[in-house]
Amino acid sequence: MKKEELRLCQIQEWYPLFKPYSIPTLFHPLPDDFLRYILGESAAAGDTPPPFVLPISSSGHDPLPRTSPSSLDPVSILDSEPSSFLNESNSDSDSESDSENHAPSFPVLESAVNQSISSLGGAVFPKLNWSSPKDAAWIATDGSLRCTSFAEIALLLHSSDRAVHDLCHAVSSCSDHLSSSSPTFSFFLALRKFYPALRPEMEFRCFVRRRHLLGISQREVTAFYPSLVDRRRELRRMVEDFFDEVVGPRFGLEDYTFDVYVTGNGKIKILDFNPWGAFTLPLLFTWEELETEGFGEEEEEVVFRLVDSQCGVRPGLKTAVPYDYLDTGEGSGWDEFLRKASDELRMQIKDSEPGN
Repeated sequence: MKKEELRLCQIQEWYPLFKPYSIPTLFHPLPDDFLRYILGESAAAGDTPPPFVLPISSSGHDPLPRTSPSSLDPVSILDSEPSSFLNESNSDSDSESDSENHAPSFPVLESAVNQSISSLGGAVFPKLNWSSPKDAAWIATDGSLRCTSFAEIALLLHSSDRAVHDLCHAVSSCSDHLSSSSPTFSFFLALRKFYPALRPEMEFRCFVRRRHLLGISQREVTAFYPSLVDRRRELRRMVEDFFDEVVGPRFGLEDYTFDVYVTGNGKIKILDFNPWGAFTLPLLFTWEELETEGFGEEEEEVVFRLVDSQCGVRPGLKTAVPYDYLDTGEGSGWDEFLRKASDELRMQIKDSEPGN
């Protein structure tokens, strides 16, 4: 992967080209002090990093609770005398005041973000240059990436390994990252209008090689949706036409992937672009077959893969590292694990076929 490929797949780069065909999005450049804050780098060199605290809200809109650690310990409360409890409560208040005194504030960024949230309908889906903090959804109050305040966005970004990857590792993974002639990167917060009624089965990943659409895969592979099987031919035609008319003529790379969403009224919305290979999941394909010379060229139609039955479901891997960023290269250990899992899946599908 080259830095130029990474650059063109940034949302702030591709969105202006495809704005009429995507979800309403507003952008905010991220200052260095906010980047250090979400990475937990606010401590001086050699000092122990301080515990994460939410930024002080300059707007007064602060939906998340703020408590000191000792106030959450029921054992210490039950074991203490009443007078001691009162003293500790006063101490907790002092502790909370100290915490607020040390909490950062980003009034300019917060004000701009809150204005964007309001203009996008009151709820947004946050994303950095390449990734959303979806691996941190567990920490949100409702388990989703729906954000209505600056504090909620800060909490998700700080808790996300995907955000750390964007900020610290995406560029260094490029083969030409040491080249002074290749592009440099600034980081942005993209706020996308949140649609609660989006259906995960209608999202698809498309694979483009040498400007030729090779394959289309169901994006949500952890469930079986019978309705998709009945619409296979219709959906393939819609995505092919969209690529030929909109994506292919406009996007600047030869090899890449892009994600689309098919709406209920038959329109297609672009959700994302990703580099070919690298950290991008091949989903129901493998990179080995996609890179095989001649793959898909002999087919009369673009190869379109769906989870065709309950046996084809691929449960998500539960690891400490987001699945999109697993090192699945030869010798990593995961390559052998995934190969065996794929072989087992093929056997299950074969056994479920009539006559077996």
